[in-house]
Amino acid sequence: MDKRWMLRRCKVNTKELSRRTGISELLLSILSNRGITAEKEINDFMNPNLNKLHDPILMKDMDVGTDIIYRAIKKNDRIVIYGDYDADGITSTFILYSALSRCGADVKYHIPDRVKEGYGININSIEKLNSEGYNTIVTCDNGISAVDEIKRVKELGMTVVVTDHHDIPFLSKDENDRTFILPSADAIINPKQKECKYPFKMLCGAGVAFKFAQVLYRKMGIDETEAYKFIEYAAIGTICDIVDLVGENRIITKIGIELLNKSKNPGIRALIEENSLKMGNITAYHIGFVIGPCINAAGRLESAVLALKLFMAQDAETAAALAKKLRNLNIERQDMTSQSLEKIIDKIEKSQLKKDKVLVVYEEDVHESIAGIVAGRLKERYNLPSIVLTGGETMAKGSGRSIEEYNMYEELTKCGSLMENFGGHKMAAGMSIREENIEKLRKQLNTNCNLSENDLIPKIRIDRRLPLESINFKIINDIKSLEPFGKGNSTPIFAEKNIEVFRIYFMGKDKNILKLFCRLRGSMEKMDAISFDGGEKFKQIINKNYGSNELNKILTNNFRHIFMDFIFSPSINNYNGNTSIQLIIKDFRLSK
Repeated sequence: MDKRWMLRRCKVNTKELSRRTGISELLLSILSNRGITAEKEINDFMNPNLNKLHDPILMKDMDVGTDIIYRAIKKNDRIVIYGDYDADGITSTFILYSALSRCGADVKYHIPDRVKEGYGININSIEKLNSEGYNTIVTCDNGISAVDEIKRVKELGMTVVVTDHHDIPFLSKDENDRTFILPSADAIINPKQKECKYPFKMLCGAGVAFKFAQVLYRKMGIDETEAYKFIEYAAIGTICDIVDLVGENRIITKIGIELLNKSKNPGIRALIEENSLKMGNITAYHIGFVIGPCINAAGRLESAVLALKLFMAQDAETAAALAKKLRNLNIERQDMTSQSLEKIIDKIEKSQLKKDKVLVVYEEDVHESIAGIVAGRLKERYNLPSIVLTGGETMAKGSGRSIEEYNMYEELTKCGSLMENFGGHKMAAGMSIREENIEKLRKQLNTNCNLSENDLIPKIRIDRRLPLESINFKIINDIKSLEPFGKGNSTPIFAEKNIEVFRIYFMGKDKNILKLFCRLRGSMEKMDAISFDGGEKFKQIINKNYGSNELNKILTNNFRHIFMDFIFSPSINNYNGNTSIQLIIKDFRLSK
């Protein structure tokens, strides 16, 4: 699918701002594209440190909630940390369990089984915990939508403190008339509450758990800075939960990655080694696409407790065995995802579903734990909001992933009567639904959908035009200072027109890696460029514009003098002891 190239328009006077701040115009234009334009914001972004974290006591109910747990510890009440089975939920659980244990609490953890108990608080599990003598619950990464479940908790005479970060559920007549619904917990700590005055609203569950630990340590007379060791775990949750990496999240991830690269935790070290990574070289990419999926695989295919035990492992041997188990589960998950995706794409292409603007696909045999991943792959392939539903124990369950132009949570809210329950946010959601209502949901979502054809064209937003001859090692290192990259702080991408390409290579097992040698303007200097999945597209372009004979010449001798436009990120390539600048191509086309 062809993409629309869109150049962002910088809205600040970068020359004047550069003079005042001492920061290059290039970096300032990138920051401006991310909405960071005020000098204080720029300074905070470029210099993240722990002193810039907000006081967690500012969070609504933080004082009340930590007081409840402080008293429970002093009375030796039995406390349960009620977590979730994804990376954010696991790291949240680890932080709170470790913090309460440090405070001398009689505490255990409970992470629900994805299939048997489902997301969030399960009434049967609560009743069992209550029968075992546990009378205080602290949720993490869940609870804000558990109205009925927490009502039952209170009927049992238990105390419950909710710590969560998900959107607050609401009933809505229209966008301007919303009634927010909160559970009857003894304290609700979630910065997204309308009444919460906490300055930063985008913490993940592990971020909120870290803040809770800070205040609890303060009240227990423990040096509050001791809680900073939890930042490396909060960084994992923050990156894996795909929250915006700005504000406090930038501080947590920047410092957390530094801590993680020096981690003494046997489990983290073992997982890094098991995935053939190196301590000291771990980036947000490795956390999001290598380490995080291994952590998530435990809860998807077996038990999330395996991942929690990895973090808790005290010796290298135990940690290594758990790390190997998680990696093998992730490999199994990858295979299942590929097979399920292929099956669902075939179903879409052979049905009327391919005419929809909101994909709702029911495939009973797909493992419900990978529904969200498959939905994400569908979204990437079709650039459409996508929901994948599978057969659950009592009814269909599923997950959805959205595009920027479509607020999935709000659109599902309009169809709330068709689902047994649902939750999520703008870009993702989960739901349970009776099979007879699936087709009704599909039709209603598509009837309500007001996405235009323009909305459905995938877009690449370019930060700035950057001539190849102006790229040097300093510029690349300057760009690197903006890391970690992720949601809200995407990897900067640049573009240039009329790049002279004089040699072409196809590499890799399937010959789909495209390597181009480019000539710099006004000189005989060259620069390498590589596209890791562009081989087939390049062949199609050459065949369409120059014919099969010219394509065969390129395939035979690698030479063809052509001019191309690139969207790219500059990088440093180290190979056989040689260091050079290399462009990572995101998209390309022939120059007009």
